[in-house]
Amino acid sequence: MKKNILLITSDQQHWNTLGVLNPEIHTPNLDRLAANGSLFTRAYCPNPTCTPSRASIITGLYPSQHGAYSLGTKLPEHVPTVGDDFAAVGYQTTLVGKAHLQGLKSTPEFPSLESYPLLQDLDFWRTFDQSFYGFKHVELARNHTDEAHVGQHYAIWMEEKGLSNWREHFQKPTGMREAQYGAWSLPEEFHYNTWIAERTNAWMTRAKESGQPFFIWSSFFDPHPSYLVPEPWASMYDPASITLPEGRSGEHDTNPPHFRKTQDEHPDFSAYQEEEGNACHGFASHRLPEAEARRNQAIYYGMASFMDHAIGNILIRLKTLGLADDTLVVFTSDHGHLFGQHGLHAKGPFHYEDLLRVPFIVSAPGSVPSGRRVAALQSLVDLAPTFHEVAGLPIPRRYAGKSQWGVWRGEKESVRDHVLVENRHQPSKMNARTFINERYKLTLYQEADYGEFFDLQNDPGEFNNLWNDPESAALREKLLRLFLQAEMAKDPILMPRLS
Repeated sequence: MKKNILLITSDQQHWNTLGVLNPEIHTPNLDRLAANGSLFTRAYCPNPTCTPSRASIITGLYPSQHGAYSLGTKLPEHVPTVGDDFAAVGYQTTLVGKAHLQGLKSTPEFPSLESYPLLQDLDFWRTFDQSFYGFKHVELARNHTDEAHVGQHYAIWMEEKGLSNWREHFQKPTGMREAQYGAWSLPEEFHYNTWIAERTNAWMTRAKESGQPFFIWSSFFDPHPSYLVPEPWASMYDPASITLPEGRSGEHDTNPPHFRKTQDEHPDFSAYQEEEGNACHGFASHRLPEAEARRNQAIYYGMASFMDHAIGNILIRLKTLGLADDTLVVFTSDHGHLFGQHGLHAKGPFHYEDLLRVPFIVSAPGSVPSGRRVAALQSLVDLAPTFHEVAGLPIPRRYAGKSQWGVWRGEKESVRDHVLVENRHQPSKMNARTFINERYKLTLYQEADYGEFFDLQNDPGEFNNLWNDPESAALREKLLRLFLQAEMAKDPILMPRLS
């Protein structure tokens, strides 16, 4: 029997917001998944931004290879995906929740199904039956919390569930109110967490009834800000009792200038602007009163706990259907999050571990050992080739990632000695790339002499940038060579030499 694959992703979740790692947060269902499988503690995204990282998950390619290099871009339809491959061999391929593989703006040259006004044409989405990046069945939404982007299948579901006045819970001009904070007026039973779990369960049930193996991507939106979640989750955590991460005085003195600017009250980032109207994500003041930072973090934790509750409902249904023993379950996130570390919040071109590392759990009864905590390097670009090997399918030559199945099974210690991360918000003035191996991290910028160099063993908090440290110069040069060699090696060899 072909193994089912259930990929569950969160959005912008810090790697340490699992109860199994952090006693201040409650995620009992994900903790149970980790206990029944393996928890990987050094998993990295290929880009700390939604669209590029999500496209890498399904293509097995880096953003510089698949083309969706930043927000506001799209994954070209001609790029093959894991959905295409699994659908071709008889899998039910389904995506429920957040795609964000295309932009909010559509043009004749770069059309987008996730754009205005189409995303809010509910009649169009009621009859939508097209394949979307290889997923034969999709049920989509685009809004984080109460954003005005609400529409598509999620809005239809709310109406079908009896919430005819759903617009009263969302922002203008789609909705009827100003942005909310903290406790969302939307009842829990109409939240997109509930929708994603319910529809994931429906598609698993359908696959069971049809006898088809399934590849389901259950894609959650939380705990991505804004900081908003229904009760009782909004007040689940006391802001005064949680540990607030902080920066260190003077730590940005040796960092690139855009780090220092974030600590100004009114920073000027105009020197980085190349494309009109497309500012760099995260280029603003990150100064925040402690009380607000604490409140944000408490709500963020509540969002993660509510999502965990919904994931628990999916895992219960998987077991009830009798499919748990035949299903690989992978839980991860598209990238991390900053909630005060280094004086920074949310995301941007700040390649700290907080933003690059992601939670990563793998469970497959009888194949993946249970109760392990593994430090072997993982990259989200490795998911697609690994899924192929799990399903017994040939691994296409086009993949830049590596199959991790032997590592997940405990048969190999590691298949990686480094990971690579890209981050391109502007054509050249903010184009960063990072090399990380077991101990060191190096970040380069396309049009700058500065950079970042951290010893993750002696300085796990990344407070001491060694880029200009004379005593570290020889080691930096060695790592630069390894960095270049890693960039050279990442390109796939699409065909063998035949003559």
